[in-house]
Amino acid sequence: MTEIDKISAARSEWETTILKEQLAKAPESHEVFTTESGIPVKRLYTPADVAGIDYLSDIGFPGEFPYTRGVYPTMYRGRHWTMRMYAGFGTAEDTNKRFRYLLQGGMRGLSMAFDLPTQLGYDSDDPLAEGSVGRVGVAVDTLADMEIIFKGIPLDQISTSMTINAPATVLLAMYIALGEKQGVAAKKLTGTTQNDILKEFIARGTYIFPPGPSMKLTMDVVEYCFKHLPKWNTLSITGYHIREAGADAVQELAFTLANAIAYIEAAQQRGLDVDDFASRLSYSLGCHRDLFEEVAKFRASRRLFARIMRERFNAKDPASLLFRTFSGSCGSTLVAQQPMNNTVRIAMHALMGILGGHQAIHTASWDEGHALPSEEASKLSLRTQQILAHESGLTNTIDPLAGSYYVESLTSEIETRVTEYLRQIDAQGGMLKAIENGYVGAEIQRSSIRLQQAIDAGEKVIVGVNQYTEEEETSHADQYLHIDQDIDAQQRKKLQMVKTGRDNAAVTKSLKELSVAIDGNENLIPPMIEAVKCYATIGEICNLMRVRWGEYKDPSVL
Repeated sequence: MTEIDKISAARSEWETTILKEQLAKAPESHEVFTTESGIPVKRLYTPADVAGIDYLSDIGFPGEFPYTRGVYPTMYRGRHWTMRMYAGFGTAEDTNKRFRYLLQGGMRGLSMAFDLPTQLGYDSDDPLAEGSVGRVGVAVDTLADMEIIFKGIPLDQISTSMTINAPATVLLAMYIALGEKQGVAAKKLTGTTQNDILKEFIARGTYIFPPGPSMKLTMDVVEYCFKHLPKWNTLSITGYHIREAGADAVQELAFTLANAIAYIEAAQQRGLDVDDFASRLSYSLGCHRDLFEEVAKFRASRRLFARIMRERFNAKDPASLLFRTFSGSCGSTLVAQQPMNNTVRIAMHALMGILGGHQAIHTASWDEGHALPSEEASKLSLRTQQILAHESGLTNTIDPLAGSYYVESLTSEIETRVTEYLRQIDAQGGMLKAIENGYVGAEIQRSSIRLQQAIDAGEKVIVGVNQYTEEEETSHADQYLHIDQDIDAQQRKKLQMVKTGRDNAAVTKSLKELSVAIDGNENLIPPMIEAVKCYATIGEICNLMRVRWGEYKDPSVL
């Protein structure tokens, strides 16, 4: 009899005696337990549940294929993750003040939020921007705004992540031009442009151009940075927003990897070798509610990606196999009711990210159910990460949940389910086809409805929402961040001053050269850099591309 047979026999004995007696006295709270993705959770896990896992080929060691235990050999024993706070609101001056506040608090990685007009390529004085300027991020119309945002912040000493997609080429051009003004060469700039346009078509909806031209712009960044910005993460392939749209953990990872495959194939079509650019790709996944499922998802992501890169793309450089991740608190898990409870949820998100082995972690703020984060709330979120990093013992050993019968079994189950999704997407002709034919959207919608039905029925408890509610809640309104209602007028006035003071002949010349490059299907970043250095606006630049390519209209929207 093998050791597994002995354990299975002993378990059967336990189930028919001790367990049966206890269940007769006090039944369990549910007949069936599952993760948030619907994966059945057994009452108990034993070595029998991991008997099919080969340690060396499936788990291995940190910094070694298949990277299940981490992408670097020493992980947090050598260096903590980059602690980021998603910040940016109002005017450039407001955002500069917040950035400096966070940097003084010990943060070394900036995560930059842009307002909706900027994300959609509109200037603040465009009629379509009215009422949205500076509301969910900072307004950036020209290089002058970037100069103010980073005033007193040396670009060669910090890393900047920019959550920007459709006009990512324009914002990157501004950042490069700003570095030049500061005397920082492009090759020294470190940071990330999210630049993941496919997830905009899937989840967020802040696209501008049709999929073809949009993919072209994404690849312009990848190609240009390979040649000129060797330290820049050219593309952060982002499952976070897919999760926020209603996907479960399995779908989030599957669709993120499917997007990655589409981008890698597009870069190869540009003539780039996979080992030329893959090491500068990064990934962003969300931290939701189910701690063990999230940790297993993160572990499975590294293993799956390494195998895809080696087996599907024949990558040779070990750096091309690394699934380097930035994780963030899923905003949908934060609730407006009893908002101080969100501090606990945020600490759980940070714990998921640390146990999951991320390279950068963003923690939300407790007040985000009502407003953009206040200074004090942002500092508390940063301190949450710092306390976990220095006071908890979490960083003393690598991948501490490795070997858990439950976590290892769950990691493998997620890998199996994600692999099946990838097979189905390949059968449809790839991710672009799966997006266009509605398959991805329908899958996310089904998961979203399933979760909401569970919450509505009380099967999924959300503290303060469907259980443990309070008739009269304490008001925290005096602690929330309030955006100046005059910000639209302020930004329009500032933009007008820039337009009046710039060399408009030089702007006209640079935009004409950019238009020629658009028509010639050239890489657009070089002419964009010249245009933004003349203080051409984001709207002027994007309008040239609108004229050439048109705007994308979602066919599902009536």
